Amino acid sequence: MIEQVAADCETVDAEVGERGAHVATVTLRRPDARNALNAQLREELAEVIDAVEGDEVRAVVLTGAEEAGAFAAGADVTELRERDALEQREASKRPRVYEHVADCPMPVIARINGHALGGGCELIQACDVRIAHEDAKIGQPEITLGIMPGGGGTQRLPRLVGEGQAMRLILSGELIDAAEAAEIGLVDEVHGDEGFDDAVDELAASMAANSPVALEFAKQSVKASSQMELEDGIEYEAELFAQLFATADKDEGIDAFLEDRDPEWQGE
Repeated sequence: MIEQVAADCETVDAEVGERGAHVATVTLRRPDARNALNAQLREELAEVIDAVEGDEVRAVVLTGAEEAGAFAAGADVTELRERDALEQREASKRPRVYEHVADCPMPVIARINGHALGGGCELIQACDVRIAHEDAKIGQPEITLGIMPGGGGTQRLPRLVGEGQAMRLILSGELIDAAEAAEIGLVDEVHGDEGFDDAVDELAASMAANSPVALEFAKQSVKASSQMELEDGIEYEAELFAQLFATADKDEGIDAFLEDRDPEWQGE
């Protein structure tokens, strides 16, 4: 299904199975603009990500086309220049592409194969895990254009790196390399050419080997930790945990463990 949706898109590709069973690779493909997030790309990416639900995909790898030389070099500045406040308010209505990525039921891994700037940086923040190539540059340079992050950067970035580091990056517009991004917690792993794809593929495969129902519930519970007080979050976790005991996958997972075999997940 996700491949069928992507087949009708001009700026986004999707392929299932290249990186492992039940793993979808979603590729931003606007090489002439270094994958700048114009309206078409944002709309098409949202449609492709939404197609994960109901499909057999259990993990998503989001990346940029190699020929673009970037993961995503930001928003399309020419579009921004032409908008007034009313038009931008309309364009900012939720859910935007960032919410579609964050709310994807299955885990989303950002394969940061090049610069992730502005909206591209906000896009990786909406993903669940971020693995960067050592040559990538990352940052929120909007302030240098007389604007500010508007795709969730002022909210998601402090939750990842702390308020001080977020203030530094957002208020200066400074770009940092992948190594520093890992030091402050903006990305989770950094690799050179030799280990980059192996790290992405191994993580995606290890996620996709699990029950899709358990993956969805576990992702929901972890994301709730930044939105709830501790006691409320623990109650929410306990409820999701209990709900999994009504699934066939819970019985299959335990039976497979006791019988020393690989589980055959039903997704229900």
